[in-house]
Amino acid sequence: MDKERFTSGRKMDHLRICAGQEIERGYTGFTDIRLVHSALPECDMHRIDLSTRFLGNRLSSPLFIAAMTGGHPDTITVNRRLARAAERFGIGMCVGSQRAALENPALAESFSVVRDEAPHAFLLANLGIVQLREHGPEWVERAVSMIDANAIAIHVNFLQEAIQPEGDHDATGCYDALAGLCRDSPVPVVIKETGSGISTETARRCWGAGVSAIDIGGWGGTSWPAVEACRAHNAPGNAAGTLVSLGALYEDWGIPTAVSLCEVASTGGPVIATGGIRSGLDMAKAMALGADLCGLALPLLRPAMESDDQLFSTIETFHRELITAMFLSGSAKIADLKNVRVYITGKTRQMLGHLQGGE
Repeated sequence: MDKERFTSGRKMDHLRICAGQEIERGYTGFTDIRLVHSALPECDMHRIDLSTRFLGNRLSSPLFIAAMTGGHPDTITVNRRLARAAERFGIGMCVGSQRAALENPALAESFSVVRDEAPHAFLLANLGIVQLREHGPEWVERAVSMIDANAIAIHVNFLQEAIQPEGDHDATGCYDALAGLCRDSPVPVVIKETGSGISTETARRCWGAGVSAIDIGGWGGTSWPAVEACRAHNAPGNAAGTLVSLGALYEDWGIPTAVSLCEVASTGGPVIATGGIRSGLDMAKAMALGADLCGLALPLLRPAMESDDQLFSTIETFHRELITAMFLSGSAKIADLKNVRVYITGKTRQMLGHLQGGE
């Protein structure tokens, strides 16, 4: 097998499937969250301030362009548009996994265009924890250098790996590799889940390892088991049916985003909320639950594949929805959202109550 070509081809498979098929699954829990309405908000909706700070960087908005793509020549245009949006709106961005470009430097342009188009943006490089364990700080240094990143995201995606026919199924030694990186890295390290959420226990271990932030990547939204099940239809022999059924079974695995956010925020911060955020109202709810940034991927991917205008318009819509929620909750600035009272109902309340009862 040509490993480099295979990794790059897989990245393009993921992009096509996410853009063209229905791969959202699960339940984020945000429908169980209600912000307390302020009938006397005492703020001017037209002067609401969306700016915030994250890892020492000033951002114009908590909207964060979450990891999506890269590692194939056909992804250059999408990453170029996403980067232009980051620069235009003064927001942060995380590139997709850089493994393919680290295996084959000829693919580096699909990532380096991001810094070319966003010279002032807060950018996160992105590497899998298994690749960190196998290749050590050298690959981290190359990933950061490739996009002149402000920080490095180390992603954990073992549910996806378990479904992939070519997945990495050995998770031993990853914690030590993470702790070693946090100890020696010249840039902040962000640990990032990709759709199964992070628990209280895992969050505490990550803080103990020395991470600077946690991206919860909760359940609800893009389902990587569903994506891999789509890919598995093309697997050879009897493997296809087995992997498709395995993917379908584990579409329900994970911690809902709102639940994971509450668990992780209770252990420290900063926290990035990703996983099924589909409106500015969802963003406001996430901020009220303790998020510092809100990551969006799928809602931006499809417009990014169309045009700059479509992408910019989508971001503006999210901002207008967020501003409206802030106005109606009496939040003149992002920090005020942290003090907004919320009602928590339904399954989210049950799950959080069960957690509290077990402590």
